[in-house]
Amino acid sequence: MLRHWRQRAGLSQLELALRADSSARHISFVETGRARPSEEMVLRLAEHLSVPVRERNALLLAAGYAPRYPETPVDDPSLASLRDSLERMLTAYEPYPALVVDGRYEVLAANRGIAVLLEGVADHLLRPPPNAMRITLHPEGLAPRIRNFLEWREHLLEQMQRQLALLRSAPLRELYEEVVAYPPPEGGTERRGREIPFALPMVIDHRGRTLSFFSTITTFNTPMDVTVSELAIETFVPADPETAALLPTFLE
Repeated sequence: MLRHWRQRAGLSQLELALRADSSARHISFVETGRARPSEEMVLRLAEHLSVPVRERNALLLAAGYAPRYPETPVDDPSLASLRDSLERMLTAYEPYPALVVDGRYEVLAANRGIAVLLEGVADHLLRPPPNAMRITLHPEGLAPRIRNFLEWREHLLEQMQRQLALLRSAPLRELYEEVVAYPPPEGGTERRGREIPFALPMVIDHRGRTLSFFSTITTFNTPMDVTVSELAIETFVPADPETAALLPTFLE
């Protein structure tokens, strides 16, 4: 496991040893099972290799130690202050659409601005727990309204592939295999998102008008809980003055 993360980071045993205040010989012995690292060393190596929190627990277990990071349900009372902070953040983004998703892209919270994106989405896709990838890529979801669907689909699938390279998540793998098999909507092979040179916007039809958004993702810095480490706040920022002017009118 350590070799996997080291090679993924593009580091030699010597480079990792220098960063972690160890020796290349010790790193080699750990990778081949000839030496058992201390718990502190496992965590230090994981930190220098930017190993996700969930996988740090797996490294600890493989080394014979108990997991260090809890996995607390989002609705647990201990996370009440976190939920309150997220709600304030989502409200502050209005009228721009914003939502919170977990590591499986299930929507945990959203603001009123998200209604702009959900109009026309089939009811079965909105039943709890709604999934952001299904809502976006399903032929009965947002897909028929996305003008540059092919480009946006590629962007989302690449995002999921990057996550799968980091996490050994069977539910995420199943979701990926499901959404990649969705047929494109009629006209869904167009590419129209390159008008703005510095980022790919999502361009959608809304009540006969065209809206363009940049998507931004915010995650928590140095999380100490598996659940929190996999939360992401996604915001859709207007990509042009016309969209910025129209959004406030949809909440009136």
